[in-house]
Amino acid sequence: MRSTRTDVRNVAIIAHVDHGKTTLVDQLLRQSGVFRANQEVVDRVMDSNDIERERGITILSKNTAVNYDGVKINIIDTPGHADFGGEVERVLKMVNGVVLVVDAFEGTMPQTRFVLKKALELSLDVVVCVNKCDRPEARPDEVVDEVLELLMDLDATDQQLECPFIFASARGGWARTSMDSDNADMKPLFEAIINHIPAPEGDPEAPTQILISTIDYNEYVGRIGVGKVDNGSIRVNQEVAIVNHHEPDKLRRVKIGKLYEYEGLNRVEVKEAEFGSIVAVSGISDLHIGDTITSPESPESIPFQKISEPTISMNFMVNDSPLAGQEGQYITSRHLRDRLFRELNTDVSLRVEELTPDCFKVSGRGELHLSVLIENMRREGFEFAVSKAEVIYHYDERDKRQEPMEIAFVDVPDEFTGAVIQKLTSRKGELIGMTPIHGNFTRLEFNIPSRGLIGYRGEFLTDTKGNGILNTEFEGYGPYKGDMFYRKTGSIIAYESGEAVAYGLFQAQERGQLFIGAGVKVYAGMVIGQSGKSEDVEVNVCKTKKLTNTRASGSDDALKLVTPKVMSLEQCLEFIDTDELLEVTPENLRIRKKILDPTLRKRAMIKQKQNS
Repeated sequence: MRSTRTDVRNVAIIAHVDHGKTTLVDQLLRQSGVFRANQEVVDRVMDSNDIERERGITILSKNTAVNYDGVKINIIDTPGHADFGGEVERVLKMVNGVVLVVDAFEGTMPQTRFVLKKALELSLDVVVCVNKCDRPEARPDEVVDEVLELLMDLDATDQQLECPFIFASARGGWARTSMDSDNADMKPLFEAIINHIPAPEGDPEAPTQILISTIDYNEYVGRIGVGKVDNGSIRVNQEVAIVNHHEPDKLRRVKIGKLYEYEGLNRVEVKEAEFGSIVAVSGISDLHIGDTITSPESPESIPFQKISEPTISMNFMVNDSPLAGQEGQYITSRHLRDRLFRELNTDVSLRVEELTPDCFKVSGRGELHLSVLIENMRREGFEFAVSKAEVIYHYDERDKRQEPMEIAFVDVPDEFTGAVIQKLTSRKGELIGMTPIHGNFTRLEFNIPSRGLIGYRGEFLTDTKGNGILNTEFEGYGPYKGDMFYRKTGSIIAYESGEAVAYGLFQAQERGQLFIGAGVKVYAGMVIGQSGKSEDVEVNVCKTKKLTNTRASGSDDALKLVTPKVMSLEQCLEFIDTDELLEVTPENLRIRKKILDPTLRKRAMIKQKQNS
């Protein structure tokens, strides 16, 4: 007999990147009394790892729970970036409704469409929160119209179209049902969630059913599966079976070790949980996303959408440069293998394939997805090398090459539209839409191969003077669009190993933009700058000035060196070409040629030209 649990609501916060989801969750936690009155709390408390805090983005979905008016509200904060779309897809299976957060100035953005489409496909009810209404240029009424248009565009049902609109400032800590109100707390949003998001339904007498939607990992207890109890109940030491909708042969009997529910930011141990509760289960090894924990007597799996396949790959390899092993703590292939396979415990969109004992092909959803993994490993003390990101091709039944295609949405000031169109067209992009939006901005829509976007973001920021916004959404696979060149300029390569000196750098800086200053260790085959021409240039930056007895007046004046260009991890990954590697250590990022020896490198180039 199905019944409803009125004391629980399960809701996900979804939005385009940077529209204020995490700040909104902060306020809901603060105003529900999760923190003590005198407790010091950092901003964006849900973004728990360093990279999330530095970049101001959410990478992993997080669970939390607040109590309001006798109702427990389980809240899931989701990422906004397309690269972490796999996170959004699966956590929506745990909830009965969503709070769609939309910026009161920017309005509906491409990623708003992506996350809302996923929610509507799962027939979830929506509460719309128009955030940042305290911005001077906010236009809440127009944004409401944009959201309604988007809902109609995505074929929302009549019930979904009648969603409540809440106007809020997450930073200011207030929410209102209309802009004329002067309410000063988040009460209207809490009430909209309780009144509009359906309470979970289930059969308390039925056999246990829990779909695992997220996997957490802890060094002490191993894998922790998080999911919603769909039917029945679950208790510690209960005998259960593990089954999977996509693997009909899978059936494993296990025992529940520990059971947790969420209270504020903490996981709290419980003995038993009823249907409708979001729980975390530990003590089951080899638990995967998409598994159903069910009764051994009548094992029945819950259907689960397959996670989208990766579109981009990089090779991670043991660092074999002349400076290898001097800066990292973990440098061997065993360390690298263990770390990459451990990442698979929590990241379902990632794939790792062992090509050789020293080289692993790592595939993900985009450059940002893989760069976050590289940055995490670097901070943990790993030293390794990575190749340029390359797209993953498929082949159709006629053996024709298919490549991943993206829809790129570009919002730019009108004066930069020409430069952006020219650049993206040269990267095999096809302009399919051009619409004026608020202010003097234009939205350009391109159909473009994923490889056309590799290494483009840095150029894009330069071309638009930092004013452009670029968003992409995976469209599917299409016919191969032909060869393209990633870089029009060559590299400046060190010819000799040693330490860079001012005299050698002074001679080299005439050839282009340098990446290093005096006193930096270099080795033959290391890329130390960007050439002004299309060919690679080899220079000796370790060269010192020959001393003679004769002195010309003014010849010993101090040499003026141009400040070197210091590149971030993303810029390095964008810069490297297909014949180069990025050497990653906890202290340095060095770009190098795959073949360090100049003679062997030239032979390889001649051979490549002959083959092509």
